Amino acid sequence: MTVAPDEAQRDALRFEAMRDVVDQMQGSVPGKLEITKEGIVHDMMAPGKPHELTAAQVSRRLERRMPDSLLAHTGTSDVENTAEGVMRQPDVIVIALADMEGDGAFDPRTLLAAVEVVSRSNPDNDWVGKLRDYPLLGVPVYAVFDPRTGSGAVFTDIHPTPQGPRYATRKDFVYGEDVTIADWTISTENLPLYAT
Repeated sequence: MTVAPDEAQRDALRFEAMRDVVDQMQGSVPGKLEITKEGIVHDMMAPGKPHELTAAQVSRRLERRMPDSLLAHTGTSDVENTAEGVMRQPDVIVIALADMEGDGAFDPRTLLAAVEVVSRSNPDNDWVGKLRDYPLLGVPVYAVFDPRTGSGAVFTDIHPTPQGPRYATRKDFVYGEDVTIADWTISTENLPLYAT
């Protein structure tokens, strides 16, 4: 007699199947592929110069304030939780150097913060999808920089809700103001904007 897998097993199998698809396709399609509970998210456009410059500047400014044992890493770091069925690739992760050792994806519970630069082609991925997924994964601080508007927000204080974990605190900022991400305050002066 065959026993049907329970919901958790089905979800894990579904995630592994999507992870295999992402691994096979990532090098052959433009943009970035991520996994959410709804399925695979494809941000079709490769990030442009304002996006990449914003991520680099935020990383550099954070690292000037942080101890040497921490890193504000830019790149395509897979941050995943198989049990939750979510794999994201933050534009910047703030993490201890020791937690970067080893193979495989990063454990989201080791991140001190995740930073996203809003994509021109898919802003809801950063403002809606990742705002839902990062507290679910246990990322304590989520900062969003939006070159479309020259503004952003920092989300903190994860708390339970009937819809799952959510951030309780949102602090908005406009470019030109100082912004605090976790324990470090940086300037947002001269961050680039997308051309209109």
